[in-house]
Amino acid sequence: MKSLLAFARRRFHRSLENLSRGQLPGLFRTALAGLLLGMALALAGAARAQVHAAATLPPVLEQRADKLAHGLRCLVCQNQTLAESNAPLAQDMRKLIRDQLAAGRSDVQIMRFFEDRYGDFVRYDPPFKPITWLLWLGPFALLALGFLVLARTLKRRAGARAPLTADERERAARFLDTGS
Repeated sequence: MKSLLAFARRRFHRSLENLSRGQLPGLFRTALAGLLLGMALALAGAARAQVHAAATLPPVLEQRADKLAHGLRCLVCQNQTLAESNAPLAQDMRKLIRDQLAAGRSDVQIMRFFEDRYGDFVRYDPPFKPITWLLWLGPFALLALGFLVLARTLKRRAGARAPLTADERERAARFLDTGS
């Protein structure tokens, strides 16, 4: 029994020495490869289960989820809807939409949930209310202001021209007749 214990001790110390030199014993290498393969399979299974869980909505609810995702803005990208964005936050928000639809909430309740959480900015088409009036009416106000400035400038230019004197008319006629 003592010789078996001494043999195991020598093998263990030799394995540690090989390990410290960067040499992995065959059994250890096989075990490590098996462990890594097992972890990869476990992660792949978890990812597949997550995708499968997200896709379990009935087609009617899936259409509603898609409609809601197209009506909400990705807060990371800001120029894309949730449906178009691949940002992690957009994925989380799409999952929230699906969870709330599965819980039986209406589209209005879900939109209100996101507005309460992120403000009116989260909607791709913000509502027309006093706080967003500038957003909706601002471009038209700037356009009207531009037309006013243009009209005023043209009016000033028309009034600023004085009629030509007889001497200036004669000189212009000579220039037009001779070309120099």
